[in-house]
Amino acid sequence: MGEKSHINKITDNLDQLLDLLPQRVTKLLKKQKSLGSLREVVLDLGREPEFRFSQNEIMYIENDIISQGDIDYVVSKIGQFNDDNRAGIERTLHRISCIRNRMGRIIGLTCRVGRSIYGTIDIISDIVSSGKSLLIMGGPGIGKTTMLREIARVLSTDYGKRVVVVDTSNEIAGDGDIAHPAIGRARRMQVTHSTQQHAVMIEAVENHMPQVVIVDEIGTEEEAKAARTIAERGVQLIGTAHGNNIENLLKNPTLSDLVGGIQSVILGDEEAKRRNSQKTILERKAPPTFQVLVELNDRHTLGIYRDIALTVDALLAGKKPKPEIRKQELDGSVLIVQKEAVEVYNLQQNLELDEEAKQKLKNDLLVDKRVGIYAFGINRERLAKAIKMLSINARAATHIDEADIVLTTKAHNKPNSNLLRSLHDRKIPVNVIKSDTTPQITRFLKYVFKLYNDDAEKIQKAIDEIEEIIKYVDAYKSKAEATQTSAYLRRLQKQVCVERGFRCESIGDEPNRRVRVYPKQ
Repeated sequence: MGEKSHINKITDNLDQLLDLLPQRVTKLLKKQKSLGSLREVVLDLGREPEFRFSQNEIMYIENDIISQGDIDYVVSKIGQFNDDNRAGIERTLHRISCIRNRMGRIIGLTCRVGRSIYGTIDIISDIVSSGKSLLIMGGPGIGKTTMLREIARVLSTDYGKRVVVVDTSNEIAGDGDIAHPAIGRARRMQVTHSTQQHAVMIEAVENHMPQVVIVDEIGTEEEAKAARTIAERGVQLIGTAHGNNIENLLKNPTLSDLVGGIQSVILGDEEAKRRNSQKTILERKAPPTFQVLVELNDRHTLGIYRDIALTVDALLAGKKPKPEIRKQELDGSVLIVQKEAVEVYNLQQNLELDEEAKQKLKNDLLVDKRVGIYAFGINRERLAKAIKMLSINARAATHIDEADIVLTTKAHNKPNSNLLRSLHDRKIPVNVIKSDTTPQITRFLKYVFKLYNDDAEKIQKAIDEIEEIIKYVDAYKSKAEATQTSAYLRRLQKQVCVERGFRCESIGDEPNRRVRVYPKQ
């Protein structure tokens, strides 16, 4: 048997989807050992039922032809189809799409199994948590919507952000008025008609003050304009768009504005000669709506362009930028298959950079001299915050190839771990701490970077104090306050409270401002 993936897949109410199908079809499906990997059931009038599984496996029921009665039976149990010819099952993530004849009668059905899959964004967790607007591209059925669903859950639940999901076909949060638990604490705004998605996107920002807006399938000029409006208001926008890669998007006149758009520019004779180009060239029209672009190659491999503006400028200049390729292994580790390579050149092509500025730009883009710490079994965001608070020359590495040090916990330091076995050959030191908590991470960083000064002692004292306060609040179910301290140390204390699941806030006026901790509800 092969090694199990670290990703925990949860199929939501598969029986509810199977109960919609003709009984003979359901009976055959339930006998299949690979039922857990079922992706779609296709029912077309006058054809054999078709079942699609993962790994592109397809199965048919031979000599069993779907009749109009079979299709009518399924439709009668579904209910109303929207204007986009999609319907769902309440409180599930399943989606049923129909094909109609000229008279409007339904003669074909595609029943897609909806799953909430936890762990799908571990491979890009650093980008999702960065606050940058993110565009996800990829072919149909490759997992874009599943990834959006997981992003909504992580940002709303793990990071406590105000997230609004604009759900046009109820595909992200399921059918019915109550959003599916797969989106966590995110709020879902349904769209009455697919042509109104752009209006609901703007309404979400104007009425509900989100920090993050998530939208699936940006496909019209109006939606592209609404996306730009949202991004320009300082809201993190995370969405998907039609197309397989950035070059497809750049050639799409409707959606090219998402990556800055294209305009034709006529150069003077001297400028054309200086650039060694034709007099008429293409340039990027405006700053991109999104800052980062992810191309999904398959469910475990993707390409990342960290700076869309730089990438588009390179493409229009005839260059061929290479994305960073990441692959997620079965044990959960993220490996870099290819490093990003975007040729550095003048972003404002009408302005010459001097040699010193060019060299600085190259150094900023291609060299990072900070110590790379790879977190295995440890929250990377927590590590990054601890690094920032201590102001040390380090960074939370996003994949193992960037690591100078690996930090893990006792629970994950297992001899049979694929990741730790691979580190032996790479000669990367592995450091083990007791648990994935801010105090433990902070102690480790202070030890490694030799922070044996007064500041380090103050940090430790602040952490110890807030831990004692939490113990008191938990025991006596009464609020309590720490002593006054600096904003820097209060942030650290609040982080400890959040990790322990306690609500807290800063009270008082400077210089007597302090943290108050409340008992759990």
